Formats: sequence, C-alpha cells, structure tokens
Amino acid sequence: MSRGIVLLIGLFAAVLIPWLLGGSETWSRLNAFPLSWLLVMFAMILLCWVVNTLRLRLLLGDQRAKVSPVKSLGVVMAAEFAYCATPGGSGGPLTIMALLARNGVRPARGSAVFAMDQLSDLLFFLCALGAILIYALFQHLSQRMEWLLIVSAISMFGGLVCCVVVARYHRLLIRLSGRLLNRFNVQSTTRMRWARKLLHFLAAFTDTLKLPFQTLITVFALTCLHWILRYSVLYLALRGLGADLQWAWSFLIQMLSLSAGQFSLLPGGAGAAELTSAALLAPMVGKSTAAAAILIWRAVTYYFYLLVGGPVFLLMLGRPLLKKLLKLKQA
Repeated sequence: MSRGIVLLIGLFAAVLIPWLLGGSETWSRLNAFPLSWLLVMFAMILLCWVVNTLRLRLLLGDQRAKVSPVKSLGVVMAAEFAYCATPGGSGGPLTIMALLARNGVRPARGSAVFAMDQLSDLLFFLCALGAILIYALFQHLSQRMEWLLIVSAISMFGGLVCCVVVARYHRLLIRLSGRLLNRFNVQSTTRMRWARKLLHFLAAFTDTLKLPFQTLITVFALTCLHWILRYSVLYLALRGLGADLQWAWSFLIQMLSLSAGQFSLLPGGAGAAELTSAALLAPMVGKSTAAAAILIWRAVTYYFYLLVGGPVFLLMLGRPLLKKLLKLKQA
C-alpha cells in the first residue's frame, strides 16, 4: 500500500511540475500539437518493445526455445512496467529473472542476461556521449552545457571502470565481502550460499559473453536502435511544438534527467526527472514550450509504459499467484 501511495504522489508531482512551469499557456501548446506526431511517438515505443524482445531472445542463446516470442514480448513489457513503478527501477531485473525462471531459465542465466543487457546499454551511452563530445568541439557551448558534458562523461566512464574491476577482481571481492559479512555475524552457510550464487552468475555471464561475435554485434545494434528511437521522443515533441533544438542536446537532457530520476529513488524518477528536464530545457526553448514538451515526452515514455505494461505484469505475475491462492482455499 505504501508503495502505491508513493507512486501516486510521484505521478501527481510529475504532472504538477510542468504545469506550474508553463502556466496557462501549457494547455494551448498541447492542443496545438499535431496528433499524427503523437501517434508516431507511440508507434516508436511499440517498436522499442519489439526490438528489446529480439535482443532478449538473442541473449538467451540456447535457452530461447524455453520462452516463446509472445512470452518474450510479455517479459519485456512487464519489466518496463516494473522499472517505471518501483523506486530506482529496482523491480525491473527482479521481474525479468522471475518470469524467465517460470519458463525454465535458471536464475543465474536470467541475471546474466540482464547484466549483459545493461552492459550493452552502457556501451551505447558511452559511444553516444563520445559522439556528442566530438560534435560539441565544433559548436559554441555555454559553460553550463560544457559542465553537463564533462559530468556525464566522467560518470559513464566510472560505471564502465567499475564493471571491469568487478569482472577482473571478483574473487578478491568475494573474499573481502565474506570478511565484511563475518564481522556483521552473518552465518557461514548464508555467506557460502551468496558466494555460490555470485559464482554461478559469473559463470553464466561468461557463457553469455561467449555467444557468437555476430550475435553480440546484433545485440549492440538493436540496443542502439532502441535508445535512438526512445531518445528521439523529446526531440520530436519539441519540433512538433515549433522549437528548434538539436537532437544531441535533447539526448543529453533526457540522459541527465532520467539519471537524476534514478538517483532520487522515486518510482520511475517521477517528479525528479521533470524537475531536472525543466531546469535544463526552459532556458533553451522557453517555459511554456518546455512544459508542454516534458508532458508529451513523459506521457509517451512513462505513463504509456504504466498503462500498457501494468495489465501484462498482472497477467504474467498476478495470475499464477491467484491460482495458488485458489488452490489453498480449495484445500
């Protein structure tokens, strides 16, 4: 119940912040937005789900036969809903692993698929950020944009370094974590169980890395297509409202806003993402245009995920639980 209240408060704040920013002009700007452009944006999100389904099936490798294409699409939609409905997106990986496990995929393999998916995302953002940095060299940037680029580059590079360190020194990290848990009086059996799970995960992750090179390249290409489509929504919203902002800057604004939303630990970053994007976007295109663009962007990339993914989540995770409850009643 408390999580539901937090989600409702976040949704209310997510709508209220742009309305307060744009004032009375926001509604008129929304009314003037072309309906055809909005339909194109929703079609782009549907295509994103299909692309992510193909990516999931490629990463499953020889396990893909256990999960049908339709169920794979359901896993993607349910996971996207969980990302948007839980603090910091914490429910996303749990949903993926739970649904894959119900279809016979071992938890270690499911977690390895998720980790490989996240690594592919990180590589894309590093490449995209590098391209923006090169592009920025030929542009006259304000001091604010320069700092945004520097901070983004440092954070992304730091994330990649952390991944490499964990992969390279995982045995040392296991020993150190074991000593730390011992100081907290965690039982030896519990420590051994967690260590085994981590080793199983690393073994499954290594197997995923050993997929054919062509498969890994295809996964990365699908990752690029997914994020380019998804991060073009704000750009199209601004163009539909008559604003002229380059795609690179709209990409950077979305990346920083959604990162701020993740760190806020609010469901889907509701409120924090809107506040950050408003602070970055308003000086560039004006308050009313920024407010309308943010509402359209979040309607397509956040509220739509909740509305469409929610029933799929309940269908795939709620129905089995309901059947168990009915069996208990009958017994």
